[in-house]
Amino acid sequence: MPLIKPISGKLRAASLLSSILTCTMALAANPADMTSLPVPDGCALAETASSKVAASPAHKQVFPPVALQIRTVIAPTAFASGGRNYLIYELDLQNYSDQTMDLRAIEVLDASKATARPIASFNQSQLKAQLRPIGMDHWQYHAHPHGDANRKLGTGQSAVAFLCLAFEGKQPMPSQLRHRVHLENDSTDGPLIPVQLTPVPVFGGPLTGGDWHPRNGPHLDSHHRMGLVVTDGLAQNSRRFAIDWRKQKDGSQYVGDARDVRAYHAYGENVLAVAEGTVVLARDGYPDNIPRTAAGFEPALPITMENLGGNRVVVQLHNGQFAQYAHLQAGSVKVKQGQQLVRGQLIGLVGNSGDSRVPHLHFQLTNQPDLFASEGLPYVIEQFRMKPAGTEWSTRTQEFPWGDDTVIDFGPAVDRAEAGLGR
Repeated sequence: MPLIKPISGKLRAASLLSSILTCTMALAANPADMTSLPVPDGCALAETASSKVAASPAHKQVFPPVALQIRTVIAPTAFASGGRNYLIYELDLQNYSDQTMDLRAIEVLDASKATARPIASFNQSQLKAQLRPIGMDHWQYHAHPHGDANRKLGTGQSAVAFLCLAFEGKQPMPSQLRHRVHLENDSTDGPLIPVQLTPVPVFGGPLTGGDWHPRNGPHLDSHHRMGLVVTDGLAQNSRRFAIDWRKQKDGSQYVGDARDVRAYHAYGENVLAVAEGTVVLARDGYPDNIPRTAAGFEPALPITMENLGGNRVVVQLHNGQFAQYAHLQAGSVKVKQGQQLVRGQLIGLVGNSGDSRVPHLHFQLTNQPDLFASEGLPYVIEQFRMKPAGTEWSTRTQEFPWGDDTVIDFGPAVDRAEAGLGR
């Protein structure tokens, strides 16, 4: 698939050049003409100030205080998606007492004002799905059964609550949150948590054309969303907003032999730089795997922390964050460490290297260059067309695309010669 494609005659080279050369940033927002899509599974729609929200009794300090630690590793950052604004984050809960704690509800309070008010609550049924106890196979958090056992914190035990809040587009967002955890016979408040309302990066598409599916996004039970990994002595989630971009046509990812990587629609597709930046890592030379089939999967090389991402590229952006591209085709990486990239520049081709079962692009934005020793951050894509299952196509502007059954069309690649950028 060639990188250079004609663009619409309606686009002016000057505006296109400005779009490509500028790593723009945007606040989470919902244009009035953009349709709001359903709230993803596991997300609570935040109540407005005017709605009749039943507030729980004011928390009173008792002696001794409830010995439940409530922490967040990284402050949530607001971003736009599907016509709404979202906060996706985790609470780390630890029982410091000598008694088992039965978690009954987690209440989210808007602590921006003197009198905190409740804006969302997760009940017992929801907590069965959103809580994951520490002390299990953390690589399999996403597949852990939903059950009452997830709500029980034994003495000294910890659990992670994976929370998601959705706000209507014009609804003011809180600058601070507080969480009230209700137990069987008591309740306790956590500390103030700042909300990052600063702009998130606005990217170009990492791919071109249509039939792309943003698999394993930050929805509940995604292995990316629940991808806590202990690296460098810290539990971190670099994949919090990672997406596995797969291509599907007529209900299938391939035509022909399922064991042939070349039979997959995604294989060999161009991977593009989403923004300007400097290449800090460019790794090539790992072979492509034979795709997984019903007969099983065996990677071309034994999987290690070093080769898990396969052939990959990491680009440091002007804002200090890192765009990461993984599982590229063997021998396809087109950039070198230290090279300056412009938005839309060819990085490599979609492959099936590293810990990849079928050809796809793994893309994520992080605060550090390491694939796992970093925290995943949100971003938005400047413009794309989207069709979630059961809905019509719509053009989306400065939103984050997600939903396993959603189809994305990035449009044609930019003609770099017409934009005055050369090749």
